[in-house]
Formats: sequence, C-alpha cells, structure tokens
Amino acid sequence: MTAVADRSLGPELARTETIGPDTDVLVIGLTSSENGPSIAPDDLFGDVLTAEVRAELLDHLGAVGAKGKAEELTRVPAPAGLDNVTSVLAVGLGAADKVDAEQIRRSAGVAGRALSGTELVVTTLSGLDLGAAVEGFYLGAYSFTPFRSEKSAPKPDERPVARIEFLVPEADFGEEALFRAQLVAEAVATARDFVNTPPSHLFPAEFAARAEVLAEAAGLEVEVLDEKALDAGGYGGVLGVGKGSSRPPRLVRLSYSGGAKKIALVGKGITFDTGGISIKPAQNMENMTSDMAGAAAVIATTLLAARLGLPVTVTATVPMAENMPSATAQRPGDVLTQYGGTTVEVLNTDAEGRLILADAIVRAAEDSPDYLIDVATLTGAQMVALGTRTPGVMGTDDFRDRVARLSREVGENGWAMPLPTELRADLNSKIADLANVAQHRWGGMLSAALFLKEFVPEGVEWAHLDVAGPAYNTGGPFGYIGKGGTGVPVRTLIAVIEDIAAE
Repeated sequence: MTAVADRSLGPELARTETIGPDTDVLVIGLTSSENGPSIAPDDLFGDVLTAEVRAELLDHLGAVGAKGKAEELTRVPAPAGLDNVTSVLAVGLGAADKVDAEQIRRSAGVAGRALSGTELVVTTLSGLDLGAAVEGFYLGAYSFTPFRSEKSAPKPDERPVARIEFLVPEADFGEEALFRAQLVAEAVATARDFVNTPPSHLFPAEFAARAEVLAEAAGLEVEVLDEKALDAGGYGGVLGVGKGSSRPPRLVRLSYSGGAKKIALVGKGITFDTGGISIKPAQNMENMTSDMAGAAAVIATTLLAARLGLPVTVTATVPMAENMPSATAQRPGDVLTQYGGTTVEVLNTDAEGRLILADAIVRAAEDSPDYLIDVATLTGAQMVALGTRTPGVMGTDDFRDRVARLSREVGENGWAMPLPTELRADLNSKIADLANVAQHRWGGMLSAALFLKEFVPEGVEWAHLDVAGPAYNTGGPFGYIGKGGTGVPVRTLIAVIEDIAAE
C-alpha cells in the first residue's frame, strides 16, 4: 500500500453577496415560536429575501407543516421573487432564544447531508454564524467511499453537494471566519478518513507513512521509529503491545514550531484491537478499527495548527501498534519495562492503550512542554459513565476544567472527571512498579487516567481525554455527524491550542 497525500474531502466553499443563476437550492433557517415559524436571520439579506418573498415562503412552508423544530427539514418550490433558485430548503433551528453556534452547526449538517446530488447550494445560515455554518455543511456532507467498487459507488444523485455558497451582506464579511472554519472542517475530515480506513489498509507502518506524507507537505519536522529503533530506545510498552502482530509497531513524532509556548499532544494509535490474549468477544469487534482515533485526532490537529500559523510549538507523539493474539503476543502476567524505566505487570492485555501511551507521554515530556494533552479511545468505562457522545476529561485540575469548558463551547461536550486518590492503590503490583489494571470494575475510566498520571512529570499542565464512545458513531447519522469516525476531539484540541496561543 502506498502512502497517500491529503485529498479534497468536501464540497467547494465560497462567500457570495448575491444569488447567482443555476442555484439549485437556497437553504434558510427557520425558528419556532407559539406564533408559528420565522425565517432567521430576520434583519439581513433584505435585497434577496424581501418582505414579499419572506411572506410567501412562510405561507408555503406553513402549508406543508413546517414548525421550525430543531433540525426539521422542509423543502418547497422557490417563490416567484427568487428567480435564480429552483427550490428552498428550510432547516429548523428550534426556539429563537436558544439558537447558538452548535445548533447552527447541527442544522447545517442535516441540510448538507440531505442535499446529496445537488450541484450548487446557497445559504443564509451564514448570517447567523458563518463559521458554524461552514463547519456544519462541510462535515454534514462528508462521505467516505474509497473502498466502494462500481457496484456500490454513489450514483450522481447520491454524491455529496458539489458547491456551497454562503450569502454575506458585504464583500469582506467573514473572510477570516470562512478560512478558519474550512481548515478546521478539513482537519476533522482528515481524522475521520484515518479512522474509517479499515485495518487491512491502515496498519502501523502504513499509518506512519501516511502521517509522514501529510506532515512533510505541511512543512513539519517528522521522525518515525520502526521496531528496531523502538527496541534500541527501550520503548517496552509499544513493543509489548505490538509483538503479537506480524505488522510491527511504529512511533511517529510530528513537530510544528511557531512560538515559545510548547504543547505536547499524544494520541493512542492502536490500528486494530483484538484484545490480544485477553481477547474481546467477537460481536462488534469490527468497531475496533476506530482504536486509533486518538492518534488520528492529534495528527490532524498538529497539521491544522501549522496551516493556521498559530504562534505556539506543537509536537505530536503518536505510538502505533496492532494488538493481536499469537505465539509471540504478550501474556497476562508478563512484566514489561516502559520507556523511562517503570516496570508494569500486564494483568490484562486488552488494557493495552495505556501501555503505549505511557511510553509516548514519557518521550513527549522530554521536550519540557508547558502543556500535555493525551487523547485515546481508552476504556469502555467511559461509555458506561458518560455515554457515547460525551468525552471524559481528566488531569491537573485547572487545565482539565479549561479543556472541558472549551470542548463544550465548540460542541464536543467534554466533561471534567475526578482522579480519586483511593483508586491509585488498586494499581499496585505484587511484582512490578505498577499493574496495568485494577482487579475490579469500579471507576475504570478513572483508574486508566491514574495509571497515565504516573508518567506525567510534576509541573506540567496535563489533560487526558477518553473518547472511546464519541470518536466513533455506530448508530445513525445526527447533526453533522455521520456513521463511523466523527473526528472528535479535533475541534476541542485546536480550541485549546488557540486559547493557549492567545494568553
């Protein structure tokens, strides 16, 4: 398999002051109230949506039952006053006093997904929040089809919308917002592409090669350690997890130098997780193709920081391995030596993510970062505690709370969780410095974070994001999230980096 460079992952985007000819669909926002639906925004684009056009649209929409409920879709023929438009798609925003950036993002995503086969779309949602509308449309229209043959490839009327134009009130309105939002959406789509690529085609060496191609194209410094270099360097966690597979592990380092503040990102890159000797049940194991979503997110975010030219230094340290059972696999009861010298008794080979992360955290800490964020699809306990759409955020108190707050602000819903001191003793081993799991099921997400905490140096602001559920959607589409990889938490990470850069 040959490594590939980045590709265009979504529709062409542009700003426009007017609705040009051959517009297939005009997308408008509709809010709900006791007095019926209203078109939002109500104070912009009067030259396009005149009072007469608005009144006729509301009559048509009301006649077919449109209420303006959040993410409700209603499509009607364009009224006579919209000469260049074939039809109008109204997307619900819910109650007017509750419309925020995330609701605009979700509604735009639903609209973008519904417009498959459309060549040209113009929208007025840009008058509410241009950045949110761009992200929502782009990510809602995302599709992943590289592995479809002609038998099942999308037909012309099933392909994502080709071009979306965002109506703006004046020529220079929103240029910076469009630029940033498109780059953010492309980064999320890059992470989704990595996650959606099957493990037959994205094993450690290939994952590392693809990351290297993207990083070099973005002007980043790249270092890739193969199995020989990992052995020489003493990366016992990465080697221990990867030694059961015929496809050996890697560790990738990507560095963007833009300023004095140093941010270390670490992402779990298990390209497939069988559980190893502690093998998982067969049912739903195919979803473990997503166990490298943390790695995908930190790679995409580092590339994004470079493309945005942020005045900080960001270094991603990404361990990659395939966790397989075989005659050479590590066994429950084995002891391995992590990078840096800590010994760990492996009680459960399915608790492998923390072993590769520990190596990477110690290596990342050698750069003396001011902040360290690790991201992983680490525990099923995350979903038990918080469900499938809410990342758990742990770490040093102030930074943990800051990351969780910013995550909620961008719509990725991170929630701060504690690190109870009484759980730490459950990670003691009879024969080594640490055991990789506690011998009970209580607080599994928190125990995993406490294990990682052992490898984070004092004085480093640290956050650990457990995205086991949020990184991969096994259900139906919703908002701007489709089935499969979601790209969570790329938007959280870049928001945190921008917040640090603004200090």
